[in-house]
Parts: sequence; C-alpha cells; structure tokens
Amino acid sequence: MHDVRTVKTPSMLRLAAASLAGTAIEFYDFFVYGTAAALVLGPLFFPTFSPVAGTLAAFATFGVGFVARPLGSVLFGHLGDRHGRRPVLVASLLLTGASTVAVGCVPTYDTIGVAAPLLLLLLRFLQGLGLGGEWGGAVLLTVEHAPAGRRGLWSSFPQVGPALGFLLANGVVLGLSTTLSDAQFAAWGWRVPFWAAGVLALVGLWLRSSLTESPRFLEIDEPARVPLAEVVRDHWRLVLLTAGALSIGYAIFYTVTTWSLAYATERLGVGRGVMLVCIMGAVVVKGSLTPVVAILGDRYGRRPLCLIGCAASALWMFPLVALLATGEPLLMFLGFLGAMLAFITMFAVIAAYLPELYEPRVRCTGAAVGYNLGGVLGGALTPIVATALVEQGGRVPWGVGAYLTGVALLSLGCFALLPETRPVAAVAAEPATG
Repeated sequence: MHDVRTVKTPSMLRLAAASLAGTAIEFYDFFVYGTAAALVLGPLFFPTFSPVAGTLAAFATFGVGFVARPLGSVLFGHLGDRHGRRPVLVASLLLTGASTVAVGCVPTYDTIGVAAPLLLLLLRFLQGLGLGGEWGGAVLLTVEHAPAGRRGLWSSFPQVGPALGFLLANGVVLGLSTTLSDAQFAAWGWRVPFWAAGVLALVGLWLRSSLTESPRFLEIDEPARVPLAEVVRDHWRLVLLTAGALSIGYAIFYTVTTWSLAYATERLGVGRGVMLVCIMGAVVVKGSLTPVVAILGDRYGRRPLCLIGCAASALWMFPLVALLATGEPLLMFLGFLGAMLAFITMFAVIAAYLPELYEPRVRCTGAAVGYNLGGVLGGALTPIVATALVEQGGRVPWGVGAYLTGVALLSLGCFALLPETRPVAAVAAEPATG
C-alpha cells in the first residue's frame, strides 16, 4: 500500500479552483492554435496551396493534436496510475506550455520553406500529447477528493476550464484583430497569444504546487504494473463505447468554435470580430451552466442527461447549419447557443461519469484514453470533413448537418449501451467497473 501520510487535505473549493485554472490554461494553449488555423496558418505555412487547400492543410495540423491526445493519455495515464495523479498535472502543463510558446517562434514557409509546416506539425503533436494527460489528472484529483454524492458538482469545475481557455484565447485574438491591421496580424500579431502561454503556464504551476495526492490513489494496495494492458484486456469494450459516445460533443464544439469561424469568414464574408463575438457569447453560456447541469447529474444520474444531450444534438444540427449560412450575427449566435446547450447537457457530467466507470487502479488510463479517443473521432475529423463537404454543396452546407446528425446518432447508441453510475450507489461503495 502507498504511504498515506500527506499534508493537510485542501478544501474542495481550493482544489477545484486549482484544477479549473490548470485546465483553462492548457485548453487556452490548445484552442489558440485552432483559432490561428482557421484565420492565418493556411497562407503563412501552406502558401503554395489554394485558399481551400491551405485551410484544409491547417486543419490537418490542428487534427494532429487530437491524434496525439490518446497517446498522451496512455503516457500520462501510466504515470497517474503508477505514481499518482498529482505528478500528471505538473508534467502535462509543462509540456503543453513549452510547445505552445514554441509555435509562436516558428518561422513561416517564406523563411525556412517546408521545415516550417513540419515544425508546426511536431509542436502541435506535443501540444496534444500534454493535453491528453491533463484532463485525466485534473479530473481524477478532483473526483477522488470529492464526496460521493457531489462528484458531479466538483468535477464540473475542471470542465469549465475549456470554456475559460477558449474565451481567453479568442479574447486575445479578438483584441489583436481589432487593434492591428490585417498585415500586422499576419506578420507578427498571431504569435502573441502563443507567447502568452508561457506566462500562463508559470501561473498554473504555482497554483498546483500545493495540491495533495488523491486519497483514492493512496488507498490502492498494488498499482497496475502496465495500466494500458489491463484496460485493453478488461475494459476494451468500455473504452470504445465511451469514445463513440463522446464523439458528438467534440464534433459540436469544434464545428462551432473552429470550422464555422473559417467557413463564415472565407465563404460568407462575415467579419472576424463578429464571428468571434458570436461564438464567444455561446461559450459563455455553456461555461456558466456547466455546474448547474452537473448538479442535476448528481441528483438524477449521468446517463439520462447524456442521452438527452445526444438526442437534442441530433435534432439541432440541421437548424445549426441553416442559421450559420444566413451570415446574420443574431441568427448565427442562436444556432451556436442551441448547439452548446446540447453539448453541455452531456459534457457537464462526463468528468464524474467516466472515472466512475473504471476501477481506481486503471482509472487514470481508462478514463483518459476513452475521453481522448472521442476527440479523434469528433474533434480531429470534423473541421476537415466539414470543409470538404462545403465544397460539394451550395450556400447552406446541408452535408455538414447530415454528417453531424449521423455522429449524434452514433453517440446516442453508445450512451444507450453504457451503464448508469448512480450517485446513491456511489455513496455506499465504489461503482462497478466496466
């Protein structure tokens, strides 16, 4: 058994705040790349491509970060299951922060030729590797400290982090866009948000320096020797189901926050600032409602909310693309808002749901791998597929709506096959494994 001597356990509010701040910083790093990919990386790093091909290439480098995330969840999941959740938080933050700052220093294609996109690809891979470990460490440290009947509420704080990270990233880009000319933004302004990641990483490390190890990890008699092997052998079906279940959440989020930004600015002629304000407004509502929905998950269960969110997503995808195609700010905002409400109905409870599905000895690996594989299916592919589908259709991208509806139905089926982890049962004992 691990040595259970620790420093005084922090208050749940303090621990949740530190987890929230860390995930906000790491997702800032991840999202600022997505915004840059939608706005400037195509012409700067793929200038020999047509505008559409350049955007597709930039989104492909964006997608590499998602491919790396499951690998990061394996690497950091091994660390978390063998040596504790706390070391994961420090190592993942350092890796993501350093690689993000480095993106801001990469010369463009005009300066170093083909080495520029290759460096971009490598650094994006390292970003994804770090983020793949961040979610599992932050969520588990919060969940495993929390009282069983309030796991949904406390674990929702790290889930607010992505919204804050997105708002911070896009707020910085919006500020630069309104104060710099297009030429200045393309020349050096786009680099500033990446450089700012270094300062944010230092703040995150300071906030996390006093966190204590998870009590559930300290109670494990014998940690798994090779956590991934146990997950593949004993929980492979659970991993695949959770990946499929979560794919619509990722698809929605990156349709709204990344693909729609490129589509509206390039195809509809909507101003960059207008689009960022519409998207950010919907994300503010999403972040604000996360703890509220999580409380409902503690009261009524995780699975019912996930099923409702998937059904709502399937019904809303065609209205979403129709409202987006109008190019009218208010209508686009309404489309984004409906999508984000469906998204948060699922993802507000995921941070409690996934860990409860796995036994503690392989929880860091299992939950993180399932979560990040969902990112590959939904987040990496969606901007690429959506951009390609737009080229085949008219002004209203109905093909994108059909694709997203199909993903929503896939996720609905996967959630239907997953068990409930009822809060009442969790009070008495650790939930059953997958």
